[in-house]
Amino acid sequence: MIVDNFHGCRILVVGDVMLDHYVRGTVSRVSPEAPALVLQVVDEDWTMGGAGNAAANIASLGGVAVLLGLVGNDPAGIILQNLNSGRNTRIETRLCCEPGFRTIQKTRFLAQDRHLLRADRDSFSISRQAEEGIITAIGEASRDCAAMVISDYAKGVITPGVVRALAEVATRRGIPLVVDPKQPDFSYYRGCTVLTPNRKELALASGIEADSPQGIAAGIKIALRQFGGPIVLTRSEQGMSLFRPGARPVHEPARTQLVRDVSGAGDTVVAALSLALASGESLPKAMAVANVAASVAVAKSGTATVSPEELAGALLVEAEPARRGEKLGTLSLAYARRETWRREGLTVGFTNGCFDILHPGHVKLLKTAKAQCDRLIVALNTDASVRRLKGPDRPVQLEGARAVVIAAFDSVDLVMLFDDDTPMEFIQVLRPDVLFKGADYTLDDVVGGAFVRKYGGRVVLVDLEADQSTTNLITRARMPHLSEVVH
Repeated sequence: MIVDNFHGCRILVVGDVMLDHYVRGTVSRVSPEAPALVLQVVDEDWTMGGAGNAAANIASLGGVAVLLGLVGNDPAGIILQNLNSGRNTRIETRLCCEPGFRTIQKTRFLAQDRHLLRADRDSFSISRQAEEGIITAIGEASRDCAAMVISDYAKGVITPGVVRALAEVATRRGIPLVVDPKQPDFSYYRGCTVLTPNRKELALASGIEADSPQGIAAGIKIALRQFGGPIVLTRSEQGMSLFRPGARPVHEPARTQLVRDVSGAGDTVVAALSLALASGESLPKAMAVANVAASVAVAKSGTATVSPEELAGALLVEAEPARRGEKLGTLSLAYARRETWRREGLTVGFTNGCFDILHPGHVKLLKTAKAQCDRLIVALNTDASVRRLKGPDRPVQLEGARAVVIAAFDSVDLVMLFDDDTPMEFIQVLRPDVLFKGADYTLDDVVGGAFVRKYGGRVVLVDLEADQSTTNLITRARMPHLSEVVH
């Protein structure tokens, strides 16, 4: 599956790196000094925003993001430089420090997740010396990268000189350069591979409102003349469209019916698009993958990233139209289904495994489990996870085939892929009523067993079928036939 090609793929991200500061608390009174709410602060935290969020999305999808940006010699800059230290080995931060630059910071005040106020500290230009430092750093930072991303928030880092330098590197090395634009004229990015504006950015560049098909069509004509290359337009609940000079548009409808929060979805699009292009996919195919990734992201609350197994699961749903919305899904979809089943008073069971070459033992496990619950969720190891657990010769059946076969069982209500060595994250999110595992485990050995029992759930060990295992089947299949041994 295409997601497997994302693993370890290096992408250079250049742009406006921001410090996102969240101050959380409770509100119970109005200030006696002014008609303003009093926020009783409970906690606060800091994360990388702006171009940093694009890098985080690349890392979460399995790639390696090399993040190049600018910070000042101020407290916010010091926090940013230290923020990723030892946290995420998939993000390599190469932040240039400019003493006269004010580090971009967004401070959000929230009460019970309700947004009260945002305070911004912005910079809108950089010195010639800082620009030269970034341009010089591009050569080394882009080494071994299979694609590059410009994450422009119009805060000064993405100058015409920086764009030219990146475009020259991309052309010389034959790698794609994907742009998330903010400038009011798309000719600013000429020489880059593809732009990914939203409708608001298209309207700003073209001077035409992009809130109707007619407006989009008129605006795109102007935008294509400005940029001179392909444009992937993100249209929110309407999906995405690919426009190329002299070619018919390609449209991808939105792939989700569950939209919780669109924050950061643009960064997910850029990350998935750049990784797919770096993996050798065509632009229409890369857009389709990015569209599916965005559908997973917007189903989550807050600025969210997407994991490889979530994207793989969503792509499986797309690959099996007959089962779309039925059995093949992602963790976010499973969570939504789980909440619906909970409200309906249904008992939800959970089991997991490789399920590589189905045998009577698998059949017994699934039938026995379904007999003790109303709905059964199966978490299936990805191919990469199976290889780590079972060795380089496994699995025999690829994840797509295994998922389709498991979904064909009447006893199974939902199938999803997980890439970790254990399904602990899935168990913590879904909180099943019953956790099923084979009797070759003990209650103390079952991953998630203690967690499930703690909130009142049950762990059930299903008796095994004698002499039934995938390993035994593979061993017997590889043994020479008895007649061959005799002769």
